[in-house]
Amino acid sequence: MSMTTRTDDAPVPAPHAADSHELIRVHGARENNLRNVTVEIPKRRLTVFTGVSGSGKSSLVFDTIAAESRRLINETYSAFVQGFMPTLARPDVDVLDGLTTAIIVDQQRMGADPRSTVGTATDANAMLRILFSRLGTPHIGSPKAFSFNVASMSGAGAVTVERGGKQVKERRAFTVTGGMCPRCEGRGTVTDIDLTQLYDADKSLDEGALTIPGYKPGGWNHRLYSESGLYAPDKPIRTFTQAQLDDFLYREPTRMKIAGINMTYEGLVPRIQKSMLAKDREAMQPHIREFVDRAVTFTTCPDCAGTRLSETARSSKIKGISIADACAMQISDLAEWVRELDEPSVAPLLASLRDTLDSFVEIGLGYLSLDRPAGTLSGGEAQRTKMIRHLGSSLTDVTYVFDEPTAGLHPHDIRRMNDLLLRLRDKGNTVLVVEHKPEVIAIADHVVDLGPGAGTAGGTVCFEGTVAGLRAARTLTGRHLDDRAALKDRVREPSGALEIRGATTHNLKGVEVDIPLGVLTVVTGVAGSGKSSLVHGSVPAGAGVVFVDQSPIRGSRRSNPATYTGLLEPVRKAFAKANGVKPALFSANSEGACPACNGAGVVYTDLAIMAGVATTCEECEGRRFDASVLEYRLGGRDISEVLAMTVEQAEEFFGSGEGRTPAAHRVLRNLADVGLGYLTLGQPLTTLSGGERQRLKLATHMTDKGGIYVLDEPTTGLHLADVEQLLGLLDRLVDAGKSVIVIEHHQAVMAHADWIIDLGPGAGHDGGRIVFEGTPAQLVAARSTITGEHLAEYVGR
Repeated sequence: MSMTTRTDDAPVPAPHAADSHELIRVHGARENNLRNVTVEIPKRRLTVFTGVSGSGKSSLVFDTIAAESRRLINETYSAFVQGFMPTLARPDVDVLDGLTTAIIVDQQRMGADPRSTVGTATDANAMLRILFSRLGTPHIGSPKAFSFNVASMSGAGAVTVERGGKQVKERRAFTVTGGMCPRCEGRGTVTDIDLTQLYDADKSLDEGALTIPGYKPGGWNHRLYSESGLYAPDKPIRTFTQAQLDDFLYREPTRMKIAGINMTYEGLVPRIQKSMLAKDREAMQPHIREFVDRAVTFTTCPDCAGTRLSETARSSKIKGISIADACAMQISDLAEWVRELDEPSVAPLLASLRDTLDSFVEIGLGYLSLDRPAGTLSGGEAQRTKMIRHLGSSLTDVTYVFDEPTAGLHPHDIRRMNDLLLRLRDKGNTVLVVEHKPEVIAIADHVVDLGPGAGTAGGTVCFEGTVAGLRAARTLTGRHLDDRAALKDRVREPSGALEIRGATTHNLKGVEVDIPLGVLTVVTGVAGSGKSSLVHGSVPAGAGVVFVDQSPIRGSRRSNPATYTGLLEPVRKAFAKANGVKPALFSANSEGACPACNGAGVVYTDLAIMAGVATTCEECEGRRFDASVLEYRLGGRDISEVLAMTVEQAEEFFGSGEGRTPAAHRVLRNLADVGLGYLTLGQPLTTLSGGERQRLKLATHMTDKGGIYVLDEPTTGLHLADVEQLLGLLDRLVDAGKSVIVIEHHQAVMAHADWIIDLGPGAGHDGGRIVFEGTPAQLVAARSTITGEHLAEYVGR
């Protein structure tokens, strides 16, 4: 072993070679908008990546570091196993060294499958099922008997087995006892069709009684019923006999000749269920979706009362509590109940269940219940739910990657989240956090600031070092790190009020409140206090109300800002009018598509277990359109050149001159107003960050003709500098005569509000009450709530 010498000449061992790998080295990263980024990230430290939305943070952390770690782990499996796993391409980077196993805890919403709940997503339900199968009385069977995803079934029949060289037939029978409610099939709700929305009973079929989209008189959908011969088409439906009504509504598929053509006749209700209700609601055309929302009602299953479980599963109890009761409890209460159970035969199970439930409480989700559908969780709640399985893990030297873990958190809860991040680091893990909140940046051991701008103006490292160094570096983040929005000297006077009386949605306790109109109102409170329940459950949806929530934007790699916002429609028409051709030619998804790549711009080659390869189409050179279409011009530009423009460039192009198109210019102005001026019109939606997607959605809704705008945490994913721009946008909406209601935790938005409604005092059953109503200045002066304390600290009062 080589030796080094101390000053006192005492020999000491040289550092072990294994201790020299203390950095994650990234050299020449070019994923998405990154421009040959080179960084060295210390291991076993907390590193925060910051920068404006779209600057390249997620591209560096998720699409480069975490993606390569996952790819390398997948390569350790056999080719056979890899065939069942997603194929991952190597990120566009020169060198990635020093990687460890990456655990990604992102803000992707959990699946909206109605069978997925908080309990099933965290394995708490699995442990409860085992517990009740061992201790529940009466004993009804294995853990499957308590699962709402397993149906009871039985069967019998002959099977052929080979025994002693002969084939012998034997009779076998099997029985499976499941916990699924047979009425709702474990969904908790049943659907019912409102027949009054399908037809007008006072009219005959000939008079156009059917009110379903696509069932107009003269069309084949209508002729199937009017010419079936099963009932008189010239008599009002109200006069049909019971047998005729059953034929009209519920008849099984029957082959018959209608108008001289062999067709399959089927009752109206099953036909509607197959043709419309079986489709994904989001994939429906708007007029079909509107009809389905009107005609279909979801009601709580009368057999299981929404618990999803069969009567047998609900009959087995532990100390008077069934598994349905346990799942419906607030998790903090369930944790106390489990703690009271003392049964040596299941001691390891009880200990594990207690740890899981305590993790919920510790992470600030104690107000949830295990039967809460996973699809109803916000992005922040979903991310914290995913964290639960990692909190008690014995793994060390792991890289944990978080995407804005403070999303949806009140300032009071952010401190708790910071403690959790530090605890993960102190166990010897590398913690990488993409974050904008100054409270999280302040606890970082190392900061990487990307920018200086967004999109093509970003993708470089502006600063790398300590938090103190960031403040002194005077980058955009450094300059805004200590920004504090001031309280207004004067607030706007309301023009009216939206009265809410006796609100009891979820945990609300008969709330009565007047939400002022014509002003900027902020509804706040700790996570789980009832903010969303109050606004979404009590503000009447319909004419005049525009909801901009956090639901994800759906879109493939063919979708882009131009298609999502509807901008492409007036652009296509302008090109068509200028050149005297059809608008469909200027769509890369229609007649104008390049025949070689079908309008994708790239050609994909599937390499089975290896990552697929995408190469630029040689025919159109990535421009997506047929060569003949690119000969048509508007204002000297072809359609591919227009899609390559940024929003700012396109706003100028369509605002004046030969390219002037008022309808397109209005959409572009809205995109610029929400801070997306740097996006290119043809950029795939799949490459946008979370903050960019939410602002894109806000821009599309700004054209809606509504008097009341309801925004759900619009600061999610926004840089400190962008929050100031958002406040300006909210002011412009109010000054234009709109009423703006914002569900928000960000102190800058609270300080800028005209009126604050604070819910609490706690979460779950400890919340659901109005603890303050008034101006921000009054809240700061009173300091009577948790929000008041934090807002006063924020504004320096």
